[in-house]
Amino acid sequence: MNATRSAIDLDDADGLVAADREGLLRAASTAGAHVRAIAAAVEEGELESLAGPLPRSVIWVAGRGTAATAGRMVSALLGQVAGAPIMVTPGAPSWIGPLDAVVVAGDDPGDPALAAAASLATRRGARVLVVAPFEGPLRDAAAGRAAVLPPRLPLNDAFGLTRYLAGGLAAVAAVDDSARVDIAALADEVDAEVLRSSAMRDVFTNPAKALAGRMAARRVVLGADSEGALALAQHGSSVLLRIAGVVAAPACLADVVVALRAGSPGAATDSVDALFHDEQLDGPLPDRLRVLALTLNDERPVVAARTAGLDDVDLVGAEDIADPGAVGIGSVDAQLAVLATRLDMAAVYLRLIRG
Repeated sequence: MNATRSAIDLDDADGLVAADREGLLRAASTAGAHVRAIAAAVEEGELESLAGPLPRSVIWVAGRGTAATAGRMVSALLGQVAGAPIMVTPGAPSWIGPLDAVVVAGDDPGDPALAAAASLATRRGARVLVVAPFEGPLRDAAAGRAAVLPPRLPLNDAFGLTRYLAGGLAAVAAVDDSARVDIAALADEVDAEVLRSSAMRDVFTNPAKALAGRMAARRVVLGADSEGALALAQHGSSVLLRIAGVVAAPACLADVVVALRAGSPGAATDSVDALFHDEQLDGPLPDRLRVLALTLNDERPVVAARTAGLDDVDLVGAEDIADPGAVGIGSVDAQLAVLATRLDMAAVYLRLIRG
């Protein structure tokens, strides 16, 4: 497919804002506010009913979308440090009992699976947290018997990953003293990313615009190594398709490296020499492959070594920002939240420049 010229330039702030008739930039920019709302709810004691002895297990119930992806991230982040195993499932297991803690997360309070999970868990005496709009069947199933973290601001679920991630981290910390998280600090990091990625900043200093520019008119693969980064890659693939109509495949980085070294079609190793290419005689150039390797700080040296010598592979980390005064993003949860926000806003920019 031939690359098409962008309808709007990424540095045209006024054009981007004018083209955003659906308010997607504003919706994506509320990520930090939603995390801060979770922090405020924790400070107000909304999760006090979850306190008690260490549970037998923490069960994250979410059927689909950003809530399910956040559950995988919470498990990856805290699974090895929490005293109780963390299970991610689309429905409530039949063995739930009073020794368990259950988080029911999603965007649809009418989802039968979520309502059934909340009903079963509360009837069995489990500690229950609902991270969802608390209305309809879900409220009927858990009213008065569960802690609740409903959205305090309007929420587009395509951009809800950071909210669910914050809710999950807060839930595990509430039932397990060995899991320490700072939700307010997480909100600060996400807010800082939103400011860096705002429409008024140019591509050179805007990580989301820079990311969108790398993906424009290219076939994209989001590669990752660790479980948390793989969940992030899945989220990136979903939000790019849902918001921008861009197909970007999530993949294990090991598979990506094998494909590139074998010379997969469209990779730089077998591309037509553009300097001497004549579309009249040779036909259109094949789509080039762009691999974005989503990388956490502690993984970066290994990932860089594995991808050395491969063309069209870009390492993407939370600290890849043209801001010399920025403070390093140390915690893994903050890195994942920052990259998720960057991908969300890049998807919006891709949609706007495509017209």
